[in-house]
This record gives sequence, C-alpha cells and structure tokens, in this order.
Amino acid sequence: MKPGFSPLDPAAAPRVWQVGALTRAVAHALEARFNPVAVRGEVSGFARAASGHCYFALKDATGQLRCAMFRRAASLLDFVPAEGDQVELRGRLSVYEPRGELQLVVESMARAGQGALFEQFLRLKARLEAEGLFDAERKRALPALPRGIGVVTSLGAAAWRDVLHALARRVPHIPVLLAPAAVQGAGAPAELQGALRQLYRRAEPDAAQPIDLILLVRGGGSIEDLWAFNDETLARTIAASPVPVISGVGHETDFTIADFVADLRAPTPSAAAELASAPREHWLAAAQAQHERLQRALRRRLDAEAQRIDWLAGRLGRPSGALATERLRLDRATQRLRHALALRLERERAQWARRAERLARTAPPLLAAERQRLARLAERLPAALMRQRDTAHERLTRAVLRLDALDPQRVLERGYAWLEDERGRPVTQAAQTRPGQPLAATLADGQVDLTVVDRRLG
Repeated sequence: MKPGFSPLDPAAAPRVWQVGALTRAVAHALEARFNPVAVRGEVSGFARAASGHCYFALKDATGQLRCAMFRRAASLLDFVPAEGDQVELRGRLSVYEPRGELQLVVESMARAGQGALFEQFLRLKARLEAEGLFDAERKRALPALPRGIGVVTSLGAAAWRDVLHALARRVPHIPVLLAPAAVQGAGAPAELQGALRQLYRRAEPDAAQPIDLILLVRGGGSIEDLWAFNDETLARTIAASPVPVISGVGHETDFTIADFVADLRAPTPSAAAELASAPREHWLAAAQAQHERLQRALRRRLDAEAQRIDWLAGRLGRPSGALATERLRLDRATQRLRHALALRLERERAQWARRAERLARTAPPLLAAERQRLARLAERLPAALMRQRDTAHERLTRAVLRLDALDPQRVLERGYAWLEDERGRPVTQAAQTRPGQPLAATLADGQVDLTVVDRRLG
C-alpha cells in the first residue's frame, strides 16, 4: 500500500469504469491525440475476407500494430500487398472494443518510398498552381464537333484500344490521329512532349488533316508508374497547347499534374473518349429537329408570300385589262377628233361664206374672181381636212399598235418570263441571283416557282 493511501478515504478512491466505457474512453483519447496518423512498416499476415475487408499486421524491429482496411479503401489499392512488403499507411488509430485491442483503420496504402514522391508532387502542384497554370479562367471549352481528334499514349497500351473503340462507336466520322509515346519510365516525359508538339502542328489552320482536340491517356498504375505525367516541362507543354486537352490518366482515384493543367480531367481513358465525342445519334436528332424547324419556318414564309402575291395581283390586275382601257380611251379620243374636225370644217365654210358676202358688197369687180377662188378653195378644203383627219387617225393607229406591242402579256406569249425574287423584287440580271435562291417566274398562262442551281455571268 502506497503511503498516504487509505481505502476509507473516498476522495482518494479511483473511478470505477465499465470495461466497454473504458475502452471507448481510451479510443477517444487516442483519436483526439494522434489522428490522422501515417506510419511505415512491414506487412505481415495479410488476409482479405469474403466481405472485401483486409486484415494484417504492420511491424518493424521494435513493435507491431494490428491493422484493418475496409472494403472501400481496399478497392482503391493499385497493388496486392505481400508478406514482407515495406508500405506506408495513412489512417486513424482506434480501439477494437470487443477485445480491447489497439488497431489502425487504414484509409490508404502505398509502397514505401511513395511518400517522398507524393511530397515532391505536392510541392510542384503548389508552385504551378501559384503561377496560375490550374486557373479555371484558362480552361477552354471542348469543341462540339471537332474536325479531328489527336491521341497521345503508348501504341500497345490498352488505353489506346479503349479510346479507339469508344470513338469508333460514338463518332466514326471523325478522324483519329495517334502520336505514340512511352507512358512510363525515365524517357517517357520527353516522348510525351514530342508527341504533343507533333499534334500541335496538326492544329495549325493550313494542316492537311487538322485536329481540334487532344486526348492524353494512360491506364492505371502506382505513383511510380504514373510519375511521367508529373513532369514540370510536360505540364508547361500541355499549357501551351493551341487546342483543348483532355487528360485521362490512371483510374478515378489517381491524380497527376497533367490532370490539373489540362483543360478537362477524365477519370479513365474511356471516359476521356466519351467526353470528347457526343454520340452520333445526338447530332442526328439535333439535325432532324433543326430540319423540322426550318421546314415549319419555310412553310410559314411561303404561305405569307403567297398571300402577299394574291393581294398584289388583286391590286395590279391583268395587263390585258389595262390595254383594253387604253384602247377605249383612244377610240373616244378619235371620235372627239373627228367631231372637232367636222366642226372646224363648218366654221371655215361659214367664215369663207361671210367673207364672200362682204367681198360681193365691197368689191363687185373682183366678185367673180373671188368666187372662182373660193370655189376652188371650197373644193380643196374638204379633201385637205380629210387628209388631215386620215393622217391623225393613222398616227393614232400606229400608237395603238406600239402600245399593243408593249403589252407584257404579248411579251410573255413570245416565250419570255417575268422573274421575281423572294421579296417580290424584279430580277433582270444573273448577278442578282445566288445558288439555292428561290425565284418566281410569271409565264403567259401562270406562275412557276424556281430555285437557282447555278449562275453564269456573261
């Protein structure tokens, strides 16, 4: 018994715990003190249960720690842990209450040495992000209908087959150009950069086979396998791309610097191909919908123009009707002219008769001569008046004939046509037309709707 301790002293008595409550208190204390935790060691006794959960021990020369890795985290492993593997774990410490055992609930596992790579990855990511290479403002929208799609990956990789299959299924009409490059190893970053620059030349306006989009893809792997896509020079090459770039590197849980600098990140290579290509059925349906809208608009326009033509025809009337009106007016004018000539003849006769009477009174010696002259004039006057009337009637007849020759109906009957454009304006020159333009031709017996197929200027 320790000095100063008395079992009769209530203040000195320790708290009495329930076992479960004590283990929970210890678990809470551990979680508050240590979590989250990262630890490195050697795998021992790794086993995967039927539920998908994994159980093993992590040990080193001085200790051992029981570990549990539940199915969700285990599904993200990119390798199968083996006995004696050196690994780095990240997770949280807890107490397994039924047995009161300390355990580490593992949330991620990586082979030893990947931690240093991850720290290097984070430093590069932070530096490039500070430069603005990951800013959303510099991300470009993908083209809806690319003229061509470039792909950068290994020629023998499954990623290439997956991308090619997806593009052939969704957009078989779009050309696909592969720029092969190694996707793993020390020389991979330089080959990837060269492949991208090769495709950039295809993005120039005068390229023989132009592309408007690039897919940078690779299948899954460890952080070492994907390390080529964390190269700084490769990141700057992607940022300099003249066309949008989709990065589809690894699995959904894998992230590389290329993913952050690309215009769009896809979880897998197949997903990158799907993001790059709306299915053909989508565009066919859109084209059909647009076709139907244009048909409806055209029918409405044609109906409106037909009503306008009917209204104008009602106002204009037939050219032959106007000609008949002019003929009637000319006939009336002829009658008035004849009447006026007759009145003038009578007035002239009366005037000469009065003059003859005056002469007879004032100049008897000259009366006989004047009477003879007057008789001769009287004889010539009717003939002169008739000639004047005939000349005037001939001029009127020629005017009627000229007017009849200018009748548009007569012109149309000789094989000519009157052309109007879609706005009702007359078309008199080939330069006023364009291929595909609708025209209306008025012939002698009706109207014909035409469409300009081609034009040839004289």
